[in-house]
Amino acid sequence: MYKIYIKGTPLYLVSSEEVASFGSTTERKIVLRHTGKKKFLFNVIHQLETTDRFDCIVVFDPNLENLWADFNKIYKPITAAGGVVYNPEGKVLLIHRRGSWDLPKGKMDEGETPAETAVREVQEETGLTQITLGAHLLDTWHTYEQNGKRILKTTHWFKMQTTDNQLVPQAEEDIEQAIWADLDAFLASPNGEVYGSILDVLNKAKTLS
Repeated sequence: MYKIYIKGTPLYLVSSEEVASFGSTTERKIVLRHTGKKKFLFNVIHQLETTDRFDCIVVFDPNLENLWADFNKIYKPITAAGGVVYNPEGKVLLIHRRGSWDLPKGKMDEGETPAETAVREVQEETGLTQITLGAHLLDTWHTYEQNGKRILKTTHWFKMQTTDNQLVPQAEEDIEQAIWADLDAFLASPNGEVYGSILDVLNKAKTLS
């Protein structure tokens, strides 16, 4: 299964076996079988780019990897990585950027592995130096438009530990604030805007705490 956020709304690409867990079509949820035609996926994407009528759209195909390949043909790929960082008190690092709570992350440089990118970006965006890399948590996907092109951004997320506590937000990346937060309390009441993909990452981290 692939969960891609398009203008904040999730598009699920799933196999025929997975689709049953989503139930049938409702007013706020559409379940569709992939026709195999490019125009079909363009129409689905257009709906999510131009309206907020749906809580999600689900597209299924007996061959999920063919569906995923067809979807990727519509976009230019960009790869990034980031981290969920815990301090010695068990609190999680959060940053506030462009009006939303976020996690430190950034694009991969040529020759880097996702893990290397994740550690580097956390260090650059927060000022932390002592980072211990932990387990891979999950990958997230979201789309946006840049210079008239559709972009599909894949972000690889890792759990991390640090012995540092002092945070220095990277102003050049529009980071206004960096804090240590209790994860359970934040998830119960975020106190501001949070991207859906970031909530997915934090909830995954919570299950592994």
